[in-house]
Amino acid sequence: MNNSPTYVQLILAVVITIFGCALIMASFIVKPTGEIHPTVLAAFGEILTFAGTVMGIDYKYKSK
Repeated sequence: MNNSPTYVQLILAVVITIFGCALIMASFIVKPTGEIHPTVLAAFGEILTFAGTVMGIDYKYKSK
């Protein structure tokens, strides 16, 4: 197992991207119960997806 900072960054980028995509999909499924509005889930999911993508791109260029 490699514990270098770039490897940790890659794993974190993948996890954040998957979690962000899951929240985007959940925003279409969840009924508005008043606790978490679907637009909040969608916005947070988009932010996480973008952050994961940026981290993944950064990893790609650091590993070259």
